[in-house]
Amino acid sequence: MKYLTDSKVAVFGAAGAIGSNMVQELLATGVASHVSMYDPFEKGLEGAAHEVFHCAFEGANVALTTDPAVSLKGARYLISSGGAPRKEGMTREDLLKQNCEIARGLGQDIKKYAPDLEFGIVIFNPADITGLTTLLYSGLAPRKLATLAALDSTRLQTELSLHFKVKQDKVTGCRTYGGHGEKMVAFMKGIKVDGKPLEMLREEKKFSDDDWKKIKEKVVKGGSRIIELRGRSSFQSPAHHSVLMLRAILGGGDYDWPCGVYVDKGEFKGVVMAANTKITRKGLDWKEPDGSPDDMKELRASCEHLKKLRVEAVKKLRVEAVTLGILPDPSKWGELNSHLAS
Repeated sequence: MKYLTDSKVAVFGAAGAIGSNMVQELLATGVASHVSMYDPFEKGLEGAAHEVFHCAFEGANVALTTDPAVSLKGARYLISSGGAPRKEGMTREDLLKQNCEIARGLGQDIKKYAPDLEFGIVIFNPADITGLTTLLYSGLAPRKLATLAALDSTRLQTELSLHFKVKQDKVTGCRTYGGHGEKMVAFMKGIKVDGKPLEMLREEKKFSDDDWKKIKEKVVKGGSRIIELRGRSSFQSPAHHSVLMLRAILGGGDYDWPCGVYVDKGEFKGVVMAANTKITRKGLDWKEPDGSPDDMKELRASCEHLKKLRVEAVKKLRVEAVTLGILPDPSKWGELNSHLAS
């Protein structure tokens, strides 16, 4: 089999459902031949690795380790799902304290063992803050790290296809921006259903404001619904889209779904949020989302929420990111990562 790259790809959280599925898809779709599976859960990691070995992928070079230094050494790419999963009744933000501590350690390990990493993807929740924390402590340039943010957009596409009873790929332009969580913003502008703008369908009374409200509610609760139905958080879709993001960097086809990116200019500066992104073999590029006045009003509120998350308590856990020392005041970010100096 011919692979897009023989460079080392470190997969963190490889004993879990997301991580093990990522490893399989990296190999099965010919994205990467050299994969380092890392997880502190040794027994589960060994089991996941043997499943991969039993697939007998031609030309594969797969190793497993419980040492992050071993996994990162020599790695050119990284995908990390190595955070605590969401359970029934939890929001993404309920994982803030535990997963931010994991993200800080991940960033510190990148700086120490893989300072020349070409691209990293963080997908554990809440991705806006864990991605920012990883970036801050890694020392990487902002365009070398992205977070997974596509699933709210693909859920929006799904709900609209069900509503209009058309094939999913007949619904185009679905984009959710801002926070990756309860405050995400679904943009109506740009959406087409079988080639017809959704805004026009609304004007023609074929799609009501109430329809839009109900669909947005379903999108916000999409991840929770998976947990209710399957008894566990999503793993197939995040694994698939993470691999597609890496595939694009390696020249296997552009990735047009929104990604979480560090915003270093404009009115939303200083947060990692889902933006109007594109990944190609040239790298990650972004621009500010372009929406209706209502879209942009909601986006501003979402970004204000993200900024508050950096310093305010998560009510359920009674902790503060700044108080814990995980995220220092933004004025001090440049001391940890020169690329983020204000």
